[in-house]
Amino acid sequence: MRYFRDDIKERKPIKVNVPFKKVMMCLNESDLNPMEVLQKEIWDKIATFPINRYFNDVTNELNDLLSDYTGFDKDYFIFGNGADEMLYYVFNSVRNDNNSYAISLSPSYFDYKSYSRAVGLGIKFFHLDNHFDFDADEYMKTGDNKDCKLTIICNPNNPTGNLFDTKKIEYIIKNTPHLVLIDETYFEFSNITFAHLIDKYDNLIIVRSFSKSFSVAGLRFGYILSNPKNIYEIKKVKTYFNLNLLTQAIISVLLKNKDIFLKHNEFVIKERNELYEKLNLIPDLKVWNTNTNFLIFNAGEKSMELFNFLQDNDIAVRNVGQHPIMKNNLRVSISSKEDNSYFYEKIKEFYRGKDVRT
Repeated sequence: MRYFRDDIKERKPIKVNVPFKKVMMCLNESDLNPMEVLQKEIWDKIATFPINRYFNDVTNELNDLLSDYTGFDKDYFIFGNGADEMLYYVFNSVRNDNNSYAISLSPSYFDYKSYSRAVGLGIKFFHLDNHFDFDADEYMKTGDNKDCKLTIICNPNNPTGNLFDTKKIEYIIKNTPHLVLIDETYFEFSNITFAHLIDKYDNLIIVRSFSKSFSVAGLRFGYILSNPKNIYEIKKVKTYFNLNLLTQAIISVLLKNKDIFLKHNEFVIKERNELYEKLNLIPDLKVWNTNTNFLIFNAGEKSMELFNFLQDNDIAVRNVGQHPIMKNNLRVSISSKEDNSYFYEKIKEFYRGKDVRT
């Protein structure tokens, strides 16, 4: 087609390829449904909402509530349709020309590649070692070029689930001449953030999401934290009415009731740790503990057999074994106590006849 950019002609549309089963433990979603626990508050909020208008006081209310939650004035953040839209805005704002590129660790969030290329920003990858770690100086060499505009670090990392050393990350922020984007999508499960460094380093940008920690994956809400000068520049590529007022209203209700979700996050962490301990007792199964709301596990050459077995039992997990250091790895999202127990029982059933020390 002659109507579109040359660099997208050979690409395929972005697609999330996951199984859809009764027990969905593949997309790092929360099992808590805000529409059940806060139904009255949500409907009361939106019942008389004037959706025929562009402006509403709910935007100011959301600014105040998010400011209270993050500890930063509204000049320090932008919010919108999930962390993904925030990535689009950052990538679009740093792209200077066709030579511009970002760098990312690998494996990491797969859509860094999709979204950067969508705006015409190149991307180069630096591979993690077998311990899911990396050398900071070697990583920075990947971006040692005037055309490099952005360094990306996902912390905790997805899909490996681990945290990187905080001193190493600050060393990169301090010594890199371009912007550093820290993806803190899972920070409510790790309790590690670099937000306290925003005023110290003018090249720091943080992206967060409510999809996991506030149980609204389907609603789409995320935000960028950075110093006001960076926020001002990023706003220049943002559409003005990017986030609909109904979403803003619901997010406001969630923030007013944030303790419900923070407590649920504690439940998820507890369940994650307990499931890790139980899976770790299965000799033929390798499992990694994480700082997120998911676990990584590996059944060796039987991983795809286990993947299919779980599907046959109506459990959807994620195959994350595409990268060489993730070969044969599967990922399971922490869900309800019932789902987690069912998942564990099916894992035991798969290994029945083997020495399972339970």
